[in-house]
Amino acid sequence: MIKNVFQNKNILSLLTNISISSFGLLGFLLLARSLDKENFGAWILFTTASSLIEMMRFGLTRVALIRFLSGAETEQRDNIIGSNWLISFVVTAILAGLIILTYLAFSSHIDQSGYQYFFVWYPLLLFFNLPFNNALAIFEADQKFRSILILRLSTGITFTIFLIFNLFILKVDLTLIIVAHLIVHLLASSYCVLGKLDGIQLIFKSSRQTVLMFLNFGKFTFGTLIGSSMLKSADVMIIGLSPLGASAVAIYSIPLKLIELMQIPLRSFASTAYPKISRASIKGAHDEVIKLFYTYSGVTTLLFIPLSIFCFMFSKTFVLFLGGEQYLDSIVPIIIFKIFAIYGVLLPLDRFNGIVLDAIDKPKINFYKVLAMTVTNVLGDIIAVFVFKSIIMVALVTIFFTIGGQFLGWYFLSRYLPISIFALVAESKVFCIGWIRKNLQKSL
Repeated sequence: MIKNVFQNKNILSLLTNISISSFGLLGFLLLARSLDKENFGAWILFTTASSLIEMMRFGLTRVALIRFLSGAETEQRDNIIGSNWLISFVVTAILAGLIILTYLAFSSHIDQSGYQYFFVWYPLLLFFNLPFNNALAIFEADQKFRSILILRLSTGITFTIFLIFNLFILKVDLTLIIVAHLIVHLLASSYCVLGKLDGIQLIFKSSRQTVLMFLNFGKFTFGTLIGSSMLKSADVMIIGLSPLGASAVAIYSIPLKLIELMQIPLRSFASTAYPKISRASIKGAHDEVIKLFYTYSGVTTLLFIPLSIFCFMFSKTFVLFLGGEQYLDSIVPIIIFKIFAIYGVLLPLDRFNGIVLDAIDKPKINFYKVLAMTVTNVLGDIIAVFVFKSIIMVALVTIFFTIGGQFLGWYFLSRYLPISIFALVAESKVFCIGWIRKNLQKSL
C-alpha cells in the first residue's frame, strides 16, 4: 500500500512540494530571526524581483515545453529540448544585460533603495541557475517528480544548513547570504550539466521551425505567467517602492507566507493536472477535460476550506511562529493574515480555469484574463500605499481582484466548454465519496 502511495504521481508531486516548501519555510524563519526588518525586507525584495524575472525568462518556453513534450517522439524530443535551451539562453543574456545597464544608469538611486542587492547580484544568478531550471522543466514535462524532489532538495538542504550555521555561529551580513545562495545554485547547475539532465548537449539540434513554434505559443503564456507573477509580487514590489519602505515589506511578507504555504498542494495538483488535461485536449476528449477540471478545482477547494478556517482562528499564533515576537508589536500583520486566510479559498478555481484555458490551446484568452487581474491589482495597490498609506488595504485589493478574475475566467472557459457550477459541485462530491470508499476497502 505504501509502495502504491509513493508511485501515485499526485501524491509524489505533493510530497515533493511539501518537502521543498518545508525547507523554504525553514529558511524564511531563520532569515526573519537573523536579519533586522530593513535587511529582511531587502531579502524579500531580492527574492520577489528574482521570481518575477524568472517568470519572464521561462514564460516563453516552460508551458510550451511541457505541452509539446507530452506526446513527442525521441527525435522530436531532442529538437524541442534543444530549441528550449537556445531560447532560454538568449533571453537570459538579454535580461542580464538590461539589468546591468539599468544599474549603471541609475546606481545612485538604486543604492538608496531596497533593490540594490537585486541589481548587483541577480545577473549572476540568472546564469548560475539556468541549467538547473531547464532540468526541472524537462522533469516536470516527463512527470518525473522523484527527480524533481532530489534536485530541488539538493539546493534546499544545502542553503538551509548554511542559514542554521549563520544564525548560531557565522552571523554574516545579507551580502554574504546572497553569495551563498548563488553558490548553491551554481553547484546544482553544474551537476545538471555534467549529468546531461538539462539538455544543453541538444542545443545544436534546435530548429528555426521549433523556435518559432515555441515563440508563437509562448507569447501568450509569457504574458500569462508574467501577469500571474505580478499578481503575487506586485504587492511587495509596490510597497518597496513606496515611502513605507523595506520595513513595511518585512511586515507584509510575514502573513503573505500563508499564501505560499497554500500554494504547496495547489502547485502539486497543477503539475499533474496540466499534462493530463493537455493530452485529453489533443485527443479531442472534451468530456475528459471537463471532468478533470471539475475534479481538480472542486476537490482542492474543499481541501482549502477547513485549512483557511484554521488559519483564520489562529492567525496570531501563525504570525508569532513565522516572524517572531518583533512582528507582534502591531496588529497589522495579524489582520492581513486573516484576510489572506479568506483569500486562500479563492485560489483553486482561479488557478485551474487558467490551466484548462492553456491546455485547450487558448493561451491568448488566459492572457487577457490575467492581464485584467494584474492591471486591477497594480492600480489598487498604488492607491492603497500612495494615497491611503495602508498595507491592510493592499491585502483587501487582493481579494477583490481574485473574485473578479474568477468570474472572468469562468466566462471565458464557458465559451469553449459546456461547464456548470452545479456539475462541478456534483463531480467533486462523487470523487470524494469514491475515493473514501476505495481507500476504506483497501484498509479493510
